[in-house]
Amino acid sequence: MTADPLALHALHPTTGIAAATTDLSKVYGSGDTQVVALDRVGIAFREGEFTAIMGPSGCGKSTLMHCAAGLDSPTSGSVRIGTTELSTLNDRQLTELRRDRIGFIFQAFNLLPTLTALENITLPLAIAGRRPDRQWLDRVVSMVGLSRRLDHRPAQLSGGQQQRVAVARALVSRPAIIFGDEPTGNLDSRAGAEVLGFLRDSVRELGQTVVMVTHDPVAAGYADRVVFLSDGHLVDEMTRPTPDRVLDVMKNFDTRSRTS
Repeated sequence: MTADPLALHALHPTTGIAAATTDLSKVYGSGDTQVVALDRVGIAFREGEFTAIMGPSGCGKSTLMHCAAGLDSPTSGSVRIGTTELSTLNDRQLTELRRDRIGFIFQAFNLLPTLTALENITLPLAIAGRRPDRQWLDRVVSMVGLSRRLDHRPAQLSGGQQQRVAVARALVSRPAIIFGDEPTGNLDSRAGAEVLGFLRDSVRELGQTVVMVTHDPVAAGYADRVVFLSDGHLVDEMTRPTPDRVLDVMKNFDTRSRTS
């Protein structure tokens, strides 16, 4: 799977590409301690689609997401957000691109404890010196069910509510793409299902593009597509996933790791 991912566009001619990698490699260390985290990975994330990235521990899931989001630099290969090649940007331009065109949701909620929910949601805009689009802000806040919690600080919110704030914060600037790294990892099953439902709704109702790293087959079942990594390579892909189908693929990884 090292072909140019933009060739996939021929299969979806009405859909643009929100982000893509071509021959993406990431190597840590050298000599006897060298670790190849990603080996010539080519993948495209289509606009208005929810993609889950799965695979066994240490397969390169988070490394792929971090490189695709401009949080880490690849050893070789190409990363694009839309038509922008990240390697052509200086540090300031890369910071601005991440701020303006990419949303992030992490396992740790990363909220500032002294700010209210509303202030945490609008913080990226405030840093950029931009006023929120009030109509869009109201729509996002309503979608994640926070209308009555905007004056509360994080300590006054449950874990699920804090992650809803993080989801709204990621959506408020209308980014080209949202990356989530185990966004429900710190939540119980009910709160996790709520957050995944909000991400699903953001794709369906707002046209958002979402890429999520997860180890949970149930979480992957909310996605339109699941891609599977193993030992730094893309090895499989599934559309219209269900938790049972995803679990069957993951069991094959477990079987191979025990027999290798």
